[in-house]
Amino acid sequence: MSARRVPQQHIKIAEHLRGRILSGEIPAGSLLPSEAELCEEFDTSRGPVRQALASLRTEGFISSGRGRRSVVLGHEKTETFETFISTHDWIESNGWEASSKTLWMARCPAPAHVAEMLAIEEEDPVVFVHRVRFANRRPITVERSYFRLPVGKHVLYMDPDEGSLHAKLRDVGLGLDHGRREMYGAIASEEDAKLLEIATGSPTVFSKISLSDHSGTPVEYTEMQQLFEGLTLSYNCIAGTPSPLNISMRNSEIFAK
Repeated sequence: MSARRVPQQHIKIAEHLRGRILSGEIPAGSLLPSEAELCEEFDTSRGPVRQALASLRTEGFISSGRGRRSVVLGHEKTETFETFISTHDWIESNGWEASSKTLWMARCPAPAHVAEMLAIEEEDPVVFVHRVRFANRRPITVERSYFRLPVGKHVLYMDPDEGSLHAKLRDVGLGLDHGRREMYGAIASEEDAKLLEIATGSPTVFSKISLSDHSGTPVEYTEMQQLFEGLTLSYNCIAGTPSPLNISMRNSEIFAK
């Protein structure tokens, strides 16, 4: 895996505007500066500005159309790439104290379903990390993470209970580029219910997370069993713009086709 690339101009512009919106400097209902004003502010052409505005529109931060300036929408704090890939960062972003307890970390053969997600052969070596994650010392998630060996060899020398594992990987030049998460309701097994301090058979949220590097190579696959109580999903959707969120029942045995 290569080191993290320098962000492109449109990413920098989007991050800057996103930060101003989240801080309240540009409140909901306000108009963003015009494309011409943004080009002047960032010393760039209209291309990067339009890409940045398109990203913010897709994320639900702004509503805009041909021939008019963008309007800032009411919004919830949105997930960053860091909080997407890192449970530690997600917990801290909610204002809680993040901690974890590693139950097992070792090199082992890849199970069939893990090998498929990592695009390797079954029983190829991977590094497995099994942790309980805590928010304010309360268990919130059980994680089972599998790393391809080139990354996993670095993980084996890290303390997974000290700070963010993904931040440490970035520090050694092993940055991630994109990922996919699928979430659905599931019943807690006896083992996970005990770790989460809930009753066996309680409803939970099960997540499958696949993370890849800049070349598109899958490097990590994680399964998470998370507390269901209080889980809240918030998002904006704008006419003519697809939401990044898809809601279905494809993991339901009752509604399976």
